[in-house]
Amino acid sequence: MTDLNLQYHHDIADLARTLGHAHRLSLLQAIAQGERAVEQLAQQCELSVANTSQHLQHLRRAGFVQTRRDGKRVLYRLSGGPVQGLLAALGQFAEYNRAAMRALLDDSRQTPDQLEGISREELLERLREHSVTLLDVRPADEFAQGHLPGAINIPFQELQQRLGELPPSQEVIAYCRGPWCVFSRDAVAALRAGGLQARHFANGVEHWPDALH
Repeated sequence: MTDLNLQYHHDIADLARTLGHAHRLSLLQAIAQGERAVEQLAQQCELSVANTSQHLQHLRRAGFVQTRRDGKRVLYRLSGGPVQGLLAALGQFAEYNRAAMRALLDDSRQTPDQLEGISREELLERLREHSVTLLDVRPADEFAQGHLPGAINIPFQELQQRLGELPPSQEVIAYCRGPWCVFSRDAVAALRAGGLQARHFANGVEHWPDALH
């Protein structure tokens, strides 16, 4: 990666950090409705004036808002950049994630057999017995950064083409990042469709203390 590209990504990360606070997003949504003074914004977002002023200064330094004087008042408005589009995109992505989580919960109620999991205690016992194949279905770069002991890596996108690499005589335990990662659930469905015994370890690497060390 060139220095220019690295700086570009640093700049994006700085902007993301500025937006990484619910109060600042609330303030931007309020300002998007029209110019507002600090006192109006504080009341609308249910914040103290001092707290509102602090957040607005962060937003102003990052270029998300601009100010102008109206007598003794300072009014805040959105900057000339594509802030409205950014807020809309963030909202759409948040709604996409919520929909995915709702679908996962619906699936767990409607088809519990597909989400049948294995506990950490049982998994440890089965691993000691060498009676299961532990399958990490995350991308290869994530696997390289850390994984559960003894796991093999077949990214979910490659699973259909690589089913033959898994021993047909052993149950396969699939895992990914954590409880909200759907790869392990979908992997179980693919493994069973391919004639293999399979369950998933829902907690994934997030709840295995040594996985990322």
